[in-house]
Amino acid sequence: MDDTEAEDKFFEVHEIVVPHIGRVPITKGDFHYLPSKVKRWLAFTVEWFRPRCLYICDGSQSEADEIINKLMERGTLTKLKKLENCYLCRTDPKDVARVESKTVIASHDKYTTVPHVREGVKGILGSWMSMEDLNKEMDKRFPGCMAGRTMYVIPFSMGPLGSPLSKIGVEVTDSNYVLLCMRMMTRVSPRIWEILGDKDFVKCLHSVGCPRPVTRKVVNHWPCNPENVLIAHVPEERKVKSYGSGYGGNSLLGKKCFALRIASVIARDEGWMAEHMLIMSITTPKGKEYFVSAAFPSACGKTNLAMLNPNLPGFKIQCVGDDIAWMKFNDKGELYGINPEAGFFGVAPGTNYKTNPNAMLTFQKNSIFTNVAETADGGYYWEGLEDEVDEHIGITDWLGNEWRRGMHSKAAHPNSRFTTPASQCPIIHPKWEDPEGVPISAIIFGGRRPTGVPLVVESFNWEHGVLLGACVKSEATAAAEHVGKNIMHDPMAMRPFMGYNFGHYLQHWLDLEKPGRKMPKIFHVNWFRVDEDGKFLWPGFGDNIRVLDWILKRCDGTVDAIKSPVGYLPKKGDIDLSGLSEPVDWDQLFSLPKHYWMDDTRESRRFLEDQVGQDTPKKMWELLAKQEKEFSSMPGRQISETD
Repeated sequence: MDDTEAEDKFFEVHEIVVPHIGRVPITKGDFHYLPSKVKRWLAFTVEWFRPRCLYICDGSQSEADEIINKLMERGTLTKLKKLENCYLCRTDPKDVARVESKTVIASHDKYTTVPHVREGVKGILGSWMSMEDLNKEMDKRFPGCMAGRTMYVIPFSMGPLGSPLSKIGVEVTDSNYVLLCMRMMTRVSPRIWEILGDKDFVKCLHSVGCPRPVTRKVVNHWPCNPENVLIAHVPEERKVKSYGSGYGGNSLLGKKCFALRIASVIARDEGWMAEHMLIMSITTPKGKEYFVSAAFPSACGKTNLAMLNPNLPGFKIQCVGDDIAWMKFNDKGELYGINPEAGFFGVAPGTNYKTNPNAMLTFQKNSIFTNVAETADGGYYWEGLEDEVDEHIGITDWLGNEWRRGMHSKAAHPNSRFTTPASQCPIIHPKWEDPEGVPISAIIFGGRRPTGVPLVVESFNWEHGVLLGACVKSEATAAAEHVGKNIMHDPMAMRPFMGYNFGHYLQHWLDLEKPGRKMPKIFHVNWFRVDEDGKFLWPGFGDNIRVLDWILKRCDGTVDAIKSPVGYLPKKGDIDLSGLSEPVDWDQLFSLPKHYWMDDTRESRRFLEDQVGQDTPKKMWELLAKQEKEFSSMPGRQISETD
């Protein structure tokens, strides 16, 4: 059965009449039930994209089963027989990651979107395109892009249905893989239409860019058009337009596109925060519960921290979200946050029962694995599972080739993913879908910093915390096109996800501090510092609870700290090191090499001068100047507790 025949069997009598096209069948759903704004938008989109039929999604299990069966018939999905309702998907090797180089923000005024960079410098904090150019580019791609294909209409809520912190979107796509993943990553339901009514919604348009008859060779039954990929955002119109890629970050438009790039602009306009942050609950041995949010660049352990398995007795961790946080101050001046997503879209390599047992337990059923390897007994495999998978079992790599341990190639793509419902997480918090959200006591920044940066530091105040976030740097990862071990600036862990001028974004953070508000404390952590031999100085993983414990004590004011030029450092003995398998070198973990920090401070200043320029808030310059002055006046080569 070919694709057309597979779709024919789902035809019903519903149809709409569109100018210049005529009658377009609706294979599922009732067009007349939709809100009038949605109907008008869909009619325009159908005329533009020219699909062969419409499929109005309801997010039900029967709908998912129907689509899964189609994709298995087609060869797009392979059932992993070792697991319950789990499937493997291999993409075209040219479509495996977020395509930052082809991701743009369009606006009428360039400098509402990107800062005034220094002349001759390539800006990295957003890529702007004029509205005129965007329209020209999309007019080259979108007309007729769904010819011969089904247009799936996906109504979804980012955040719990009906929450005052939630927002509604509608995505149209010609990828049923996207439909399956959106069903896990967002809340897809026909109730969306009732909640939406006549209100505005975020319009998400996606096409793989392969109208039928297909002229480009389709690899792995994965239609895409990598040569013409363009992911465009129009915050002024609350709209996302994505063409050519089926990969999650480019096609699951509720995720980074909506929940960060568009939502950050909505948050600025409405006075709240849309951040690349996890939210987790920590309950101490005394039974007191705290909620913290944390922002790390992609593939820096955010999911591992959100699902931490603590190595100190008496602590309990529960997960609210692992990737994105929407936070707003309530009438009492307290910061409350929600996880706008409904699932986890995690990096597979490195995930195992040691690094993240709770993630492993979450995706044992009802999950999709993309670009991982497959074992001969119908299981999954990736780098990091060497101790958990029989070394003699046959393995097929992510490209479909026979693979053996010891080969130079990777079994799984470095950016291979699992997509799984958050509700299946064994430590999901009972309030993870509470419409009011949860109270945030602390905000934590971090990144992969192999040298110089201490294990944990607390900001002096909110303004200084904004500086800590603005100066986040990390080793590049496989989550985007970047490779290698270069240290990259990733301010607030939002570098690829900014929806507007980063200088204005920093000012928005500064402006959030108002009289009567209870501002969370801000910290920076670094699990990745190494010694001269390249060995990690801190064990990480479950032992990170020891650092979180100190952070909570600082929130309560029950321990003192040492003031340094970069913030408050722990006093020796105030982080519980009992029971560690190996002793740690406290002095190395918390040393502040003077010349390193002089260079780092100057480099941070240069980054802001080059990349943010005149849009940098004055307070950032003042704080950097103060830090540089304090380091320059310090005696010796290194600052430590004894200085």
